[in-house]
Amino acid sequence: MPGGCQVTMMPWKMVIVALFYCNINTCATYRHNKVLYPSTVRVKRGMASMVNPTFQNSIEDVNLLFEILLAGLQFGDEHTLFSVQDEELASLRKTKKLEVICEDILPKTLSDIRRLTSNLSNHMGHLRLEDFERTVLTMVYTAQRLANATTDQQRDLWAESFVSLYRAIKLDLTAENDLTAK
Repeated sequence: MPGGCQVTMMPWKMVIVALFYCNINTCATYRHNKVLYPSTVRVKRGMASMVNPTFQNSIEDVNLLFEILLAGLQFGDEHTLFSVQDEELASLRKTKKLEVICEDILPKTLSDIRRLTSNLSNHMGHLRLEDFERTVLTMVYTAQRLANATTDQQRDLWAESFVSLYRAIKLDLTAENDLTAK
């Protein structure tokens, strides 16, 4: 009879081990696939193509973004609109896509930016192209808010956020973060 008890206990042990493995796998997958920019999951402006927009798809797009930044990209606070100083650049279709990204996707409050930097510090592997782009644009927004801060406390908080974003971008660009290098 003791052999019979051992046979019935074996499936329970396998079930417990399988559940434990499933839990570990689920947690690891969740951490790896965590969305850095939650607002991209929501439909914006009623356009299916704008659910997860990216600005840079070619070298010309990168050059256009650089030109827009040099011409004067202005972010307001979390309630006011984004604007491009050059009227010709502002009228481009690609600039409208950048506007959607900047107004609807990028975090605007310090608490949202801190949440992003926390998620970035826990992120494993390299950022996806769209997450890298949004992190750089968030850093531009943070730099502008830092420059326009009116009190020393605000300046310190925005500077801390800027440095955290810079570190996340630097880490993403270094080979140390490459999981295949280990």
